[in-house]
Amino acid sequence: MSGRAGDLSPKQAEALEQFRERIQDVLPQLPAQHDHFLLRWLRARNFNLQKSEAMLRKHLEFRKQVKVDTILTDWRPPEVIEKYLSGGMCGYDREGSPVWYDVIGPVDPKGLFLSASKQDFIKSKIRDCEALQEECSLQSQRLERNVESITMIYDVEGLGLKHLWKPAIETYGEILQMFEENYPEGLKRLFVIKAPKLFPVAFNLVKHFLSENTRQKIYILGANWQEVLLKYIDAEELPVIYGGKLTDPDGDPRCRTKINHVGPVPPSYYVRDHVKVDYERCLTVSRGSSQQLDYEVLFPGCVLRWQFATEGADIGFGVFLKAKKGEWKKASQMHEVVLSQRYNSHLVPEDGSLTCERPGVYVLRFDNTYSIFQAKRISISVEVLLPDHMQSPPTNGASKDPKPAAGDGQS
Repeated sequence: MSGRAGDLSPKQAEALEQFRERIQDVLPQLPAQHDHFLLRWLRARNFNLQKSEAMLRKHLEFRKQVKVDTILTDWRPPEVIEKYLSGGMCGYDREGSPVWYDVIGPVDPKGLFLSASKQDFIKSKIRDCEALQEECSLQSQRLERNVESITMIYDVEGLGLKHLWKPAIETYGEILQMFEENYPEGLKRLFVIKAPKLFPVAFNLVKHFLSENTRQKIYILGANWQEVLLKYIDAEELPVIYGGKLTDPDGDPRCRTKINHVGPVPPSYYVRDHVKVDYERCLTVSRGSSQQLDYEVLFPGCVLRWQFATEGADIGFGVFLKAKKGEWKKASQMHEVVLSQRYNSHLVPEDGSLTCERPGVYVLRFDNTYSIFQAKRISISVEVLLPDHMQSPPTNGASKDPKPAAGDGQS
């Protein structure tokens, strides 16, 4: 049995009755009291009454803390988020569920984080979730049947190293965790389209925030993505840019009145010059010398990501490639992959990343050879990010169902 209203086993029906009794004291505080809503919490915890109740009560505390009940009427995101955070709700799938689009490529993560607080980002996503839940309720009334989940289209064309910036990834992880904990069973399916080679690395960074059940709803589409979308969304409800017939009233194929398509954040919005980072280690580079940090990369497609700051003065920095670990080589004896230059990292912390096209030992070299009198103390964090191995759907026909990208645990 699916665990949905009208399709319950005797044991599930009994659990629903007991669940309703156990939460009688808070039932009036819930955004909905019908069986459809309560069953979402039970399914999210495999009908374990104790865990479902704990999850729901924690959600109520969340609603009070963030003032979720009035977030659509009493709170608006800062202007920079409204203008430069992409995405939006546009149309419905063939079953009547709202469709939400996220357009990742043009987003400027660093510009947004220099212009608004992390809490503003999280709160804006809570607001989006509430708007989608409200639209599901309206659809339920219009169609006279229950609509409780959404279809998402995740357009990752243009996904680049800038999107793997650590503060942005960490905040996105918090948003995913918030969604898992407070909007169970709110996602019907998520289609990833136009995924570049870097996508497996990005997915690997955030997949641990997702439950196995949610991972099973994610589909990485291949070259026939438009055909697959049309199988689930009628052409009249799908924007022209995604293979359908829907446009704005003025004929815009991107439907910009509903889906926010963005660009770089103008520096005039910036309210800070850097985002605070907790570094993993410190090292000192003596005057007139250099230091090298070795990171072995065993296969292509990994991403090397670094952040560092110095105390009091600048430092030279470059990335080099050598064949063997443990052997020291001069910079001139190695292949330079990131040009060595001096950075004012005592004023603004420096961060960067590199897609490792070749296996080998990548050397982060800090150069203080030009400083006759002053040693440099450096705070640094470095990571080697591994790609996730995911299944893609067949690309030779829309009639075949796409396969979920479950990540770990997929058989």
